[in-house]
Amino acid sequence: MRTQIPAVLIAVGFLGLPALANPPKESLRPTARAQDPSSQVQLASAVVRPVMRPSSTIDAAPAAEPTSGNLGFQRWIDGFRQRALSSGISAKTFDRAFRNVKYNTDVIQKDRNQSEFTKTIWQYLESAASEKRIKNGKAALRNHARTLDAIERQYGVDKEVVVAIWGMESSYGEYKGDYNLIEALATLSYDGRRGKFFEGQLMAALKILQSGDTTPGKMKGSWAGAMGHTQFIPTSYLAYAVDFTGDGKRDIWSNDPTDALASTAAYLQRSGWQKGKPWGVEVKLSNGFNYGLASRKITKPPSQWASLGVTDINGRAVPDSYGSGAILLPAGGRGAAFMVFKNFRAIERYNAADAYVIGVGHLSDRFKGGPPIKGNWPEGDRALTEKERKEMQRRLNRAGFKVGKVDGRIGPNSMDAIRKYQTSKGMTPDGFPSFSLLQAMRGGKGGSGSSSSSQSPNK
Repeated sequence: MRTQIPAVLIAVGFLGLPALANPPKESLRPTARAQDPSSQVQLASAVVRPVMRPSSTIDAAPAAEPTSGNLGFQRWIDGFRQRALSSGISAKTFDRAFRNVKYNTDVIQKDRNQSEFTKTIWQYLESAASEKRIKNGKAALRNHARTLDAIERQYGVDKEVVVAIWGMESSYGEYKGDYNLIEALATLSYDGRRGKFFEGQLMAALKILQSGDTTPGKMKGSWAGAMGHTQFIPTSYLAYAVDFTGDGKRDIWSNDPTDALASTAAYLQRSGWQKGKPWGVEVKLSNGFNYGLASRKITKPPSQWASLGVTDINGRAVPDSYGSGAILLPAGGRGAAFMVFKNFRAIERYNAADAYVIGVGHLSDRFKGGPPIKGNWPEGDRALTEKERKEMQRRLNRAGFKVGKVDGRIGPNSMDAIRKYQTSKGMTPDGFPSFSLLQAMRGGKGGSGSSSSSQSPNK
């Protein structure tokens, strides 16, 4: 939950999953996909766009801090202390928080060695809604029924989606992270790739400590600064965390998940969650479906989609009572298709990756007794690496299908260029950057649909 901007800017919904910002062992939070910056909001479990540090921090930070001495780090702490005190942090709060804080080489190694995952969305969803995760989530719903019912009444957010986020973020509290948050954030502020962002998180963490909600010893989290059962970053905590237990503290760290779950519900409420309505439904597309209509920017009442041959997975029209929806093809025309509604956007504000939103939504549906995803996936294909995405963009540019800057980000311009290329080659114009399409561009076999008459498994 955040106001910060998502970071690595890789289209997870189209490309598979890149590096996680905060990987507790069982967290399933992927990096956010690329999107229009005007629509980006700050979320709790943040991955953020790399930003340059102020020159003062760049000058202070060496390329690699020695494990002993830490003179540069200590000079940075001294300078930051002045900035913190001028921002209203008391000397007592600061000195208590920074007692025994050291430069953490493990944090820097994780920050600098985030390798890109090549999981496809179907592999990701298989893990997100695994039998174990479903079973444990149903148990959590039973074990915390009274609390969850009260949270649902207070915030108007379906308890199943709150529990699904809990399961995705920390495996129902099993993996909350055990890094000293002040130490991790100070290290990243001083020597990380996104110092300005992390310094803002560090200042927010000090404000949390000054408020008395927790203590430095209890403020544990991930190496990247996400905290608690549902992995809030400090700025999001300040904006959205609530004291649901009434003990005077917004405690998202304790074994009791009440405040964390209520805070997640409060965030979703602020994001426009509509109780009792779906995030999305799996649909079937008609033969000859116009893939140019598969865009989040194009919404229609379900009855209008039905007139275009888009039905639920059982062949029935989706109810208009769900509201206007858009068609989402997270694996292109050869994968499962979804009609998504306003609640999709509410989860998206928690984490902007399509894979994450579908994972949370589908997991919550399974808690309610919903079926597995029925559409097929292009399982013989795989996600593209960043190098391969850049290669695809260069090939499109050379072929006259202009994508603009070659940056490895598959945004609207690249998708439009892919569709035009696919149309020129008689392929299904779904705009999906598959490995088989890249092979076809290279002159090999395969492609994202081999001809204009190729059939998609979701039909």
